[in-house]
Formats: sequence, C-alpha cells, structure tokens
Amino acid sequence: MAIAPSTTPLTLPDHKQLPESDGTFVFAKRAGGNQNFQEHPQSILLTSSIRPVLDQIHPDGQYCIGQDSGIYWRLTDPPERGAEAPDWFYVPGVPPLLEGERRRSYVMWKEIIAPLIAIEFVSGDGSEERDATSPLGSDAKAGRFWVYEQAIRIPFYAIYEVEKASVEVYELVGNSYSLVSPNERGHYSIPPLGVELGIWQGTYANQPLPWLRWWDSNGTLLLSGEERADQEKQRAEQEKQRADRLAARLRELGEDPEAL
Repeated sequence: MAIAPSTTPLTLPDHKQLPESDGTFVFAKRAGGNQNFQEHPQSILLTSSIRPVLDQIHPDGQYCIGQDSGIYWRLTDPPERGAEAPDWFYVPGVPPLLEGERRRSYVMWKEIIAPLIAIEFVSGDGSEERDATSPLGSDAKAGRFWVYEQAIRIPFYAIYEVEKASVEVYELVGNSYSLVSPNERGHYSIPPLGVELGIWQGTYANQPLPWLRWWDSNGTLLLSGEERADQEKQRAEQEKQRADRLAARLRELGEDPEAL
C-alpha cells in the first residue's frame, strides 16, 4: 500500500525555538578562555559610539546589533553546534525586534541577510578566533574563522586582542578573507559605514586599557554616550563661566548686565 505524502508543511525553527545567547554555545565558546571585566564595557563602548552613525544610515531604524548573541547558520543536533556567538556584530536592513519581541538570536535561514561586520574579543591564545577548520567531509566542528568566511560570509571580521593592544581586520574578497592594511593613522577602514576601527589607549569604565574604538573617515574619535554627555556638560560650564566673566566686567564698568 502506498503511503500518502504528508500534508504538514516543513517548518524550520526560528529565534523563539532555539537556545538563547546565554545558553550553552556561549558557555562552550568561553570554555577555552575566561571572560573578563573588560569585555562587557568594551561591547557597550562599541555600540554606544556607533549608534549615531547607524541611526543616520538607517533613519527607519532597520538594523540590529548583537552582543555575545548567537548566529545560527545551519541545523544541527544539538542546535548549538550550528551556531556562533560573536562578541559584537551589526546587521543592516533588518528590524531590531521580531514580531514586536526582542531577538533571542539571529537565524540565518529565516532572515538571509548576513551581518556586515563581526568582532571577536580574544580571551585565550587567539587560536579559536583564527580557526579555519572546514567541517566538510569530516566530523570536525567548523572553525569560527571558516564559519564567518565561508558559511555566513560576513564582509568584515575583526579580531581584537586587548593583551597585545592590537586588532586584525579581514575583508571578504571573492571567496576568502583578505587581511586589511592599516591607514596612516593605524586604523582600519570599514567603507560601508564610513568609519575606521582601531586601538585607543585611554580610560573607560575606570579601566586604563587599549580599547577597540571607532573613528570617522576624517580620523575624529566617535564618542560614547557618556563621553558626549560629559562633553556637553563641559561646554555648558564653559559658557556659564564666560557669561559670569562678562557680567563681572560690565559691573566694573558701571553697567547692570541684567538691564542689557
């Protein structure tokens, strides 16, 4: 007797049905190195300083930023084996929420659009971030570098090592990553965003360290939200001081500044 074909449509899991960013794949990612006190503020610094640029590029608000969040690129059992969790990544042209809910992960087979840039913070010896192992024809787990280059095909991939005060930037050229050369400022250009990526030695979150930061195409440092607020506060204080000095000078000349 012939078996009737199933009339149930094939459905693939979405971000609601897959483990979230705080699940086992992030834990496993960190097994080879310790997450430290610098990594969380580093992500915040990158996000806060680039948002004004992204808001200008996307006036409709259609973009999302992932911080230690999972990108599912293939179906596996267990699901986490088919995911990578970049420390920071940006995807253009997608809604920040899905069906009015926060994103739990980024699922490639549901959204198609790849991140424009992914950034990894080295917490071990850097071998995992540079692992180009191919899983094709073997049972080996795909290396992270291979996944970003060959599977997800992320146009820009940066590897940041705070201990070495360095960053490597790769650009997808054809079918493989090519190491980007720094410009005269020692920065790495990300042309689709009109920004540069580089190392800034300074104090942020009360930690004097070599931080990974953005600059505009003219080499002007992009400030975080806190830095912009501090700058505005200083500007307001300077204006008040100038006004007070002018008022004092007018009084010396016998003028009432309130009457002017």
